[in-house]
Amino acid sequence: MVWRNVVLIGLFAGVFLSAPLFATEFTGPVVSILDGDTIEVLHNNRAERIRLNGIDCPEKGQAFGKRAKQAASALVFGKEVTIQTHGKDKYARTIADVLLPDGTNVNHELVKEGWCWWYRKYAPGNVILEELERRARGAGLGLWADPAPIPPWEWRKGKTIDRR
Repeated sequence: MVWRNVVLIGLFAGVFLSAPLFATEFTGPVVSILDGDTIEVLHNNRAERIRLNGIDCPEKGQAFGKRAKQAASALVFGKEVTIQTHGKDKYARTIADVLLPDGTNVNHELVKEGWCWWYRKYAPGNVILEELERRARGAGLGLWADPAPIPPWEWRKGKTIDRR
């Protein structure tokens, strides 16, 4: 009897702990594109800032930053999207995968087209993003046309040093 209770508690805990605690999904129109990996979606009558999960696009002012923003805009601006949330980042943005009505994953599409990096730091082991980046690099798509593109996390470090 005691072992059965321990097993049941263990199973319950395993199921509960393996499920995302705050994962939600909602739909809404994209009302703003801040940059290649940050958009705003109308949710509960307000613009909710969404940081695309697992990717990092060039920053404004960085080579290919404007093109990455244009690519994101062409994919989602004014469209109804589904947001699959993964929590919040340190800036209180909702981290999410963004899906088009036809099921296209926008995060994947931006990597596939070569407009951003797979953000290994925040999506380690994501084999889909890894493979999409590998193919875009190999084909010289988007920012990969540059023989030595600077990853945004390196570029941001340089900007931080410049401000001191």
